[in-house]
Amino acid sequence: MIDRERLLNRFLRYVQIDSETGNELEMAELLSAELSALGLRVDRDDAGEKSNSNGYNVYGFLAGDSESEPILLSAHMDTVSPGAGVVPVVESGVVRSDGSTVLGGDDKSGIAIIMECIETIVEKNIERRPIEVVFTICEEGGLNGAKNLDVSKLSAKHGIAIDSGGPIGTIYNSGPSQDSFHVKIIGKTAHAGMEPEKGVSAIGIAAEAISSMPLYRVDEDTTANIGTISGGVATNIIASDVVITAEARSKYNEKLDPQSETMKRIFEDTASEMGGKAVVNVKREYGAFNVPESQPFVSELKDAFSRAGFDPVCKYVGGGGDANIYFEHGINVVNISSGMTDVHTVKESIRIEDMYSCSKVLLDFLASIL
Repeated sequence: MIDRERLLNRFLRYVQIDSETGNELEMAELLSAELSALGLRVDRDDAGEKSNSNGYNVYGFLAGDSESEPILLSAHMDTVSPGAGVVPVVESGVVRSDGSTVLGGDDKSGIAIIMECIETIVEKNIERRPIEVVFTICEEGGLNGAKNLDVSKLSAKHGIAIDSGGPIGTIYNSGPSQDSFHVKIIGKTAHAGMEPEKGVSAIGIAAEAISSMPLYRVDEDTTANIGTISGGVATNIIASDVVITAEARSKYNEKLDPQSETMKRIFEDTASEMGGKAVVNVKREYGAFNVPESQPFVSELKDAFSRAGFDPVCKYVGGGGDANIYFEHGINVVNISSGMTDVHTVKESIRIEDMYSCSKVLLDFLASIL
């Protein structure tokens, strides 16, 4: 029942609307109007004011079978840069940009799939579960749209985000927590050629600390990385300060805590031992999410993939997404693939057949009333 041509045209229309992070207003207004025209109750919030965006999170509510639990459908409206002036090219069943920008399939493919399913349900008057739709802003800018959601508007306790790649049938049901680090190493300046012994090299402190720190693949569940280092003035001056950014991630919050504490302690202790100081700020960007495969809605989703001829696989995803934030609010959300590939690059593309298949599976799931 999914209209393949309408789905494609919808997607092409969406990707040509500029909506880089912080500039989602036009997209938000369009989706609000389209949801309203389909008969959904539409709402918005003030997340834009809190996220440095001109847009807002869009909410849509479609009534369904009163005996069924509502299901949340989610995707994000913003794209990474360069994402302005997208010119989509359709060739051999694949959509890509003209090579000067990203395509924006991350995550407008998810939006197009959700909207096509909603329109099909309304158009065909298909019996369904109650549906709650959320389109967020500023996902790419740190999940800030989701972090500023008004969850009081939602009653769903389970949901599906369409915001990932991989083969159709991929269900990401767990993901990491992440801590970000901003570290300032303070040393003491001196002339490097005439009296270096009077200086304390902030670069030297940073090098010593980093070389003794557990980094990269720390264990099967935990990773850590030094992202940037900046500091120093000239080769003949002992560097008095260095700024470092870093991160740590883990599948489990209880494993991330000691990893982050270890990194913080090493920076501070090394600086003190070498005559300097380390000012370490650690921020929990988001917590881990873990939705058991045994959850009935996950089993029902897997059944819908199987009925369509796909082999559903639940997997761990190494990055963060809106699902992490929903989980913190007690909403179990899994993330499924729309088929997008090479996201965040100008080589980004998506197969039309993959979007169509994902739409068919989602429609089947929404219409399966148990």
